[in-house]
Amino acid sequence: MFSELISPRFSDTDALGHINNTLVPIWFEGARDPVFKLFMPELNTKDWRLILAKITVEYHAQFFYGYPVEIKTYISRIGSSSFDVYQELWQNQEKCASGTAVMVHFCYQDQASKKIPKNIKEIMLSHSY
Repeated sequence: MFSELISPRFSDTDALGHINNTLVPIWFEGARDPVFKLFMPELNTKDWRLILAKITVEYHAQFFYGYPVEIKTYISRIGSSSFDVYQELWQNQEKCASGTAVMVHFCYQDQASKKIPKNIKEIMLSHSY
């Protein structure tokens, strides 16, 4: 598991006083950086090797400004060229949101998926859900 602690900003709230639901996919993407680094340690966008195929987000509880948020990131499935990143957003010991991103190991030059290297799969397994 990878874990990241963030502090919501006042501007992250909406008219109802809680954190706006549109921020969760953005926060989840930011918390996927350690996964990205498995494929591109320098996060060089000229050598990017992943593509996002699908995301889903579920909301379990409201969350608010003024309290830290922990984002937990796991690898929940590993295929030959694709994998699932499962994430949870926690505030005050309560799971407030969860989601899954389907990522594909991808060659932009060839415009085709590529097998995930064995050494990366082994590291991914150590972060599995």
